[in-house]
Amino acid sequence: MIDPDKLGGNLIGAQDFASAAMMTRTAGPDDIDELGHVNNAVYLAWAQDVAVAHWRRVADDETRRRFVWVALRHEIDYRDEVLAGETVEMRTWLGAASGARYERHVDIRKPGAARPAAKVLTVWCLIDAETRKPRRVGPEIFKPFGFGD
Repeated sequence: MIDPDKLGGNLIGAQDFASAAMMTRTAGPDDIDELGHVNNAVYLAWAQDVAVAHWRRVADDETRRRFVWVALRHEIDYRDEVLAGETVEMRTWLGAASGARYERHVDIRKPGAARPAAKVLTVWCLIDAETRKPRRVGPEIFKPFGFGD
């Protein structure tokens, strides 16, 4: 788990690559597969880490106590390899909401790179922590992130 305090950039109002919340990660030896680059599953773990860090950093204690998120779907495009010792920037921003579902984007790339090493779109489902049932994404979720009325 990543310390949410390591997340920088635009925590509020992040809605595209340019306005994204961001943190960095350096690929370690355990992240590397038999081909000598970061394993595909590691990109997914990194995407989840930055998404969870953003939620924990922005949502207050009461909101985090009342709601949890579960991933329904991950879509990943792999474009460039990342090698052991290389640092990447992980940028995340919010996408569209529909009912209990909310899209989150994550772009993982080497600093200054023109294109991502991996691009992730995750569809998350908001769950009521007490009832364990899906809950419509409402103002109490939008407002801390700088969206809604």
